[in-house]
Amino acid sequence: METKEIMLTTMMKMDRGENEGERDKGREEEEVEGEEGTQQENGRLMLADGLAEKGPKALTSNSGQQVSNGFTTSTPQSPREGPGPGACSGGTASGPGGGTGSSMPLGGLRTLVVQQTSLERPRETWSKKMDFLLSVIGYAVDLGNVWRFPYICYQNGGGAFLLPYLLMAVFGGVPLFYMELALGQFHRSGCISIWKHICPIFKGIGFAICIIALYVAFYYNTIMAWALYYLLSSFRPTLPWTTCTNSWNTVNCNRYMSTDHNVTWSNSSTSPAEEFYTRQVLQVHLSPGLHQLGSVSWQLALCLLFIFTIVYFSIWKGVKTSGKVVWVTATFPYLVLLVLLIRGATLPGAWRGVVFYLKPDWEKLLSTTVWIDAAAQIFFSLGPGFGVLLAFASYNPFHNNCYKDALVTSSVNCLTSFLSGFVIFTVLGYMAEMRHQDVDTVAKDAGPSLLFIIYAEAIANMPAATFFAIIFFLMIIMLGLDSTFAGLEGVITAMLDEFPHLLAKRREWFVFGLVCVCYLGALSTLTYGGAFVVKLFEEYATGPAVITVVLLEVIAVSWFYGTDRFCNDVQLMLGFYPGCFWRVCWVAICPCFLLFIIISFLAFPPEVRLFDYHYPAWTTVLGYCIGVSSFICVPAYMVFHLLHAKGTFKQRLLKSITPEPSSEGHRDLIVTNAV
Repeated sequence: METKEIMLTTMMKMDRGENEGERDKGREEEEVEGEEGTQQENGRLMLADGLAEKGPKALTSNSGQQVSNGFTTSTPQSPREGPGPGACSGGTASGPGGGTGSSMPLGGLRTLVVQQTSLERPRETWSKKMDFLLSVIGYAVDLGNVWRFPYICYQNGGGAFLLPYLLMAVFGGVPLFYMELALGQFHRSGCISIWKHICPIFKGIGFAICIIALYVAFYYNTIMAWALYYLLSSFRPTLPWTTCTNSWNTVNCNRYMSTDHNVTWSNSSTSPAEEFYTRQVLQVHLSPGLHQLGSVSWQLALCLLFIFTIVYFSIWKGVKTSGKVVWVTATFPYLVLLVLLIRGATLPGAWRGVVFYLKPDWEKLLSTTVWIDAAAQIFFSLGPGFGVLLAFASYNPFHNNCYKDALVTSSVNCLTSFLSGFVIFTVLGYMAEMRHQDVDTVAKDAGPSLLFIIYAEAIANMPAATFFAIIFFLMIIMLGLDSTFAGLEGVITAMLDEFPHLLAKRREWFVFGLVCVCYLGALSTLTYGGAFVVKLFEEYATGPAVITVVLLEVIAVSWFYGTDRFCNDVQLMLGFYPGCFWRVCWVAICPCFLLFIIISFLAFPPEVRLFDYHYPAWTTVLGYCIGVSSFICVPAYMVFHLLHAKGTFKQRLLKSITPEPSSEGHRDLIVTNAV
């Protein structure tokens, strides 16, 4: 039987005097008793005395339902309705229809708010608030914070790079982060089904996000398989990447330890760490390129199978299990970073690396490339557009303060990137001191090579090298694991919300099938030329596609759904109206921010190379095809939606941009005014 929760709130004119107030109070009590008699079998009554304190804002929907005291109705407003509070003062203006909800007579007006809850299966929620925060932090803080930010920072002017980085974070990254958390928490839906409540014609964005997440799962977990191979190789007294006497070493191998003063380092020299990474772990010397990948490495296949086994048993039951796992995977990396920072600061030459990392080169700020890199770095670091923030926030309580969560988690993410720079560059300074070279010569490699070659070699030169190697590669695995949990949870939530009757009771089997698909899709990255495939996916499959998807998402929310309506939703959840800064960012600055990145990528396509392999022209075409294969879902669904709608073309178009009513209990409010 459908349950109803009836809330009775009273707004009274105090200037009518105490006698009239007492009469109103008597009438209120009589009305409560009458309602209790009629509604006893359907629900319960609650008297919300403090409801009137939520503010004088009143909202009006297109169905004529009215809600006072800061509550809104479930039926979305039509696009033709007038704007809400347009001034930047916000919070006290009239509702979207221009009215004030209802006129108030001289006597006390009692507003009866009936909240109707459906019989649908109650949505899962986080066990604790910290489960949510750690999950978001674990998702945002990933391998890119450790290898990408330090490299981009020193490459683009050192300390001077922090200025464009912070500006892009404040005006672009954090507003997008906040918007996705608020959307997910209000509509309590995944990245596919949420669009029927925002702008139905843009539903293809959800499908595109799911495909992009699959592409990420195809290559991202392979990097963790490499780290697991290193971890297993570390359980021995002498690390295998410290000697040149192994079967995979070449004549160019040069064992250059801090105690080997008679050895000179030349441009043709290769370190044991480099040869272990390229010839033993990846075995790229057995593949001439993408046109001939070679066979699958069985060692890496087993490592990846173990990684996906951990992933499956961490997410198969939902956020109740993954929320507990992140207490380890999200906190352990910080402990390791602190240990490595202290150890790195005590190494000889560490100060050279720190100076190189932070020494500002203000002339670099005149280069467009610096601003492009800053925008791209903050975007991919915070990670909007992958459906993860929508999914995680959808499991929050409705009145959770997602505004505070957005500020806290994004700040932690940026500070972690900055801290990682010290961890990396103290070691690079030590390597430069040991080789009698400049820091920029040592730090010429970016990406995984920075971790698996440079840092691995530095660890091998430290006392207690085995211990530091074990905790370092454990950190790499855990940084990747919680990001994988998040990425797949975004897909799982989206599919379960879109097809609840088919998948809701079969979550474990669906997750198992999804993990199997990801493992099979990753087999190409486990071949001898798998590193070339990883680089191709990283450059083309995710970058331009996900930025374009987020641009459309911002446009759909800010321009079609309406910033005023979205801000009203936020006020209903949080009790306050978003300020002028956030509204301007959502309407204008964020779209410009994303458009700037897209145009820059098209105008200056990246030169893709890995080791000594330069990617031929046909691989660029292949890369763009992979990127378009996900984005094509957006226009394809638009055409599909318009063709299957009924009515004239104008009626179809109007219906396709009009949000559908939601069935969520917290928005099903039926309001009756009783005098």
